[in-house]
Amino acid sequence: MYEEQVAELLHNEGIEFVVSLPCDRTKDLCMILEDEFRYVTISREEDGVGICSGISLMNARSVLQMQSSGLGNSLNALMTLPALYGLPLPILASWRGYYQEKIAAQIPFNEKIPELLTLYDIAYTLILTPADIPKIQDVIKDAYNNRGIHVALISPRVWEGSVPEKRCEFKSRERETNLTYSGLFKKPEMKRADAIRTIASLLNDEYVISNIGVPSKELHAAMDRKRNFYMLGSYTQASPIGLGVALATKDKVVVLDGDGSLLGTAILPVVSETKPDNLTIVCLDNGVYGSTGDQCSPAYQTIDLELIARASGFTHTQKVHTADELTSAWNHQTQGPRFIHVIIEPGNSSAPNISYTPHEIRNRFSAG
Repeated sequence: MYEEQVAELLHNEGIEFVVSLPCDRTKDLCMILEDEFRYVTISREEDGVGICSGISLMNARSVLQMQSSGLGNSLNALMTLPALYGLPLPILASWRGYYQEKIAAQIPFNEKIPELLTLYDIAYTLILTPADIPKIQDVIKDAYNNRGIHVALISPRVWEGSVPEKRCEFKSRERETNLTYSGLFKKPEMKRADAIRTIASLLNDEYVISNIGVPSKELHAAMDRKRNFYMLGSYTQASPIGLGVALATKDKVVVLDGDGSLLGTAILPVVSETKPDNLTIVCLDNGVYGSTGDQCSPAYQTIDLELIARASGFTHTQKVHTADELTSAWNHQTQGPRFIHVIIEPGNSSAPNISYTPHEIRNRFSAG
């Protein structure tokens, strides 16, 4: 009953997407939201921040639903994406460690959540009883009216006595997986700036999300355009943002990501599950953390990111080493999601800093 009331409030506020990492206390709510909205299940809360930010950049509406402990896991992403760029993000957080909590590990962090949110100037509203459920609509209104983060901290007490009208039904998991793969790493001929210049020369009207640090500066130097989203922070969030943008537009979306960033996220299986046919992820793999001094990543001599993409469910992948191979892969327009693995040399260009403020980057990109 109370879960249906929440769903109705979300519908009233024009919410189209629910991005969720479920909590035991809200399993019935998750079941209803999955049935009534475009529902994206994630494995890391911070990836949800990126996906919702991408959706907001396209002027569509989403909520992020998770356990309150996920606020700690995603704090840097919250402060360097929605807070920095001024993107609306309403969060429905199941407040653990507060009401009749029996799991000791939930208490040390979660009992201090209000103080933490106050410290970081993140708006929050306490939803302590069923009578407070209408306040969730105010949370959503405030987030979108003021372009900010607003957290609804929902006590488990809210759901006591509620009997949902729907029950979970599982589809069959019967399937067969066949994966034959042979990946060849050849000596690279390009550095990242060379690869980005090649991609820039091939762009038409695609939305492009570029990874933090030097990659964004190199894209800005190669071809500044309104549909470039330059990331200034939020390590690992390029592909989550790109997924959010791709879900909320029919236009083509390109992510310029890196080996270090992709190894730090759990987004590739989510991309495969949601199947956005307009999304291309370009992994610029120099095998090092290029923006921090070229320290080797696990991809330098061990990990094959194309194989990880294939194992995650991507069916359209290619590995390239030269500008000609990259151009050929780009022009081979198969249905997405696509993954292009570009093997490049370590090394940064001397591209200057980006000349726009975070809000200017947002406004240009959203206006398209």
